[in-house]
Amino acid sequence: MVVVAVAGGTGRVGRTIVDALRQSRKHEVIVLTRNATGDGDPANDELVIDYGNLEQVTELLESRNVHTVISTIAVLTEATGKSELDLVAASDKSSATKRFIASNWGGVIPSDEALRIPFQPFRIATIEALKKTSLEWTQFQNGYFVDYYGMPYVESPLKPLTFVLDVANKAASIPGTGNEIMTFTYTKDLGKFVVAALDLPKWTYPMVCYSDKTTWNKAVKLAEEIRGSKFAVAYDSIEKLQSGEITELPSHVPAYSFIPKSLLYSIQSKFGLYVAYGLFDMPEEGSLNQLFPEIKTVTVEEILGHWKGK
Repeated sequence: MVVVAVAGGTGRVGRTIVDALRQSRKHEVIVLTRNATGDGDPANDELVIDYGNLEQVTELLESRNVHTVISTIAVLTEATGKSELDLVAASDKSSATKRFIASNWGGVIPSDEALRIPFQPFRIATIEALKKTSLEWTQFQNGYFVDYYGMPYVESPLKPLTFVLDVANKAASIPGTGNEIMTFTYTKDLGKFVVAALDLPKWTYPMVCYSDKTTWNKAVKLAEEIRGSKFAVAYDSIEKLQSGEITELPSHVPAYSFIPKSLLYSIQSKFGLYVAYGLFDMPEEGSLNQLFPEIKTVTVEEILGHWKGK
């Protein structure tokens, strides 16, 4: 048993990992957060910190004997990127801290700079910083969260956001041919794999895990069968995606209230290229699925099945 600190553990992915760690009872868990939730539950060991205060964070890690730091900071801006870099520096300085998981919780970050989405350079900066430390470190690559396709009927901490398949409105805008392999992970499964990875004597980079794999053509067919009707399906060519365009889905419109249309198109067109280029096909060889076959994961069909009769 070691002490594990989850930075950003009150956030969406963070809460899932914290819950999985607590349910496992294998490690002591503390949550690092910039703002207290104030829920009053004494079981929730939350510590409010200023990531930019190197001495404070280092002292906290040492005083609590934190062995492993898991960053679930939403690294989306220069400011949050700096918070993670500061956390890396404090972890390296802490005499108690030996391991660090950098925030990513998604797919591969492309080597081609033209394919990168706006926040990926901040995540690359963290990796470059970790390479210069004495810490053992890694980052998870788990494809795309399948939770989105069972919402609002599946339990999930994520905020709804439609990519490719709009189950609610029986529509889809498929990148490429639709026959490319797509890797999906349910947040609860991710939590199980994170817990399991902590017991590995040696970490590799990256850590790959997933719940299920399929193609978008098969996923749409499943959704049609479950919802009992044909979907309006469009295919977005590589040329269209390269121009930064996608076919708008009905569920995109309400999302513009929290993500501007231009930014959503920019991100999702690049994600579409990732699909078309096979970057969302996570390898099975060396994956946590292969190392921990006892972890039973959900299938895409099971997630979509929440729409049965709706």
